[in-house]
Amino acid sequence: MTNALAQKSGLPVRALSAGTVGGKGLNPMAVKAMDELGISMDGQVPKLMTQQMVDEADRIISMGCGVDAEACPARFILTEDWGLDDPAGQTIEKVREIRDQIKVHVEALLSEFPQQ
Repeated sequence: MTNALAQKSGLPVRALSAGTVGGKGLNPMAVKAMDELGISMDGQVPKLMTQQMVDEADRIISMGCGVDAEACPARFILTEDWGLDDPAGQTIEKVREIRDQIKVHVEALLSEFPQQ
């Protein structure tokens, strides 16, 4: 979502998505919810966060650390935690709610950048 909204705003922002625990595949409900906004997740795969990603990042944001507290990056990396629910196993309605919360956070984040 960040990349799509940044591009729409003409901002030179690039976001990567990765986790501390490897997933087997994309959440189909998340794919559907993003598709409803016209944001394709084609070509995306679950990725593990690497030290190189951390080293190259200007900012590291975790979505919510309540899911697996032992794997929460805030335990070992300076992060900004958005405290969101995990969309895994949720209904499409709940996933839409989480998606919309992410959008609010991303828009606030992008508003920190000077408009092009």
